[in-house]
Amino acid sequence: MTSEAVPKKSSKKGRLGWVFGVVVGLVLAAITVLASGFMIETTNTDTFCVSCHYMKPFQTSWKMGVHGGQNPQGFTAQCVDCHLPHGSFIEYFTAKAVTGTNDVIHHLYIDEHTYDWAGAAEKNRLKFTYDNACRHCHHNLTPPGLKVGGFIAHRAYLRGEITKRCTECHPHVGHKNMIEEVDKYLSRNKKK
Repeated sequence: MTSEAVPKKSSKKGRLGWVFGVVVGLVLAAITVLASGFMIETTNTDTFCVSCHYMKPFQTSWKMGVHGGQNPQGFTAQCVDCHLPHGSFIEYFTAKAVTGTNDVIHHLYIDEHTYDWAGAAEKNRLKFTYDNACRHCHHNLTPPGLKVGGFIAHRAYLRGEITKRCTECHPHVGHKNMIEEVDKYLSRNKKK
């Protein structure tokens, strides 16, 4: 007597269950992707960024500067254009999650009236901006009309002869009079 494996017939019910599982999985994946895209897009605007009240002076100082639209082209960069990396999606999303989490923690736990905004800005400037974010918009670092000092510095940067980051030479480029705006905001909104 030989024991040969008898092929089992696939039941119609089993196949339908498998197809149903795949369809549900695809629908859930599509919803997740769409919701993620919506959330990323929603949280990419200055309006969202200033939903924490202490960010309002940063929005004010940004609007007064060239990145806030005060330039001949009328171009306006959003917060994420400068404050998130423009490398891979993983790098972008990770930085967005970490930055957002830190912002929520600051919103909940710091006293905006005693926090050293100027010191924190100076100490953490390089953590808040990314060279690849600058280079995402500023492709030509040696345009016609650039002053000689800027040309020499940018040429050395492009050649890899210096390791300075963009905001080391351009420390206050994104927000005009940022600390002054923070001080004005805090003096108007003193704790009672």
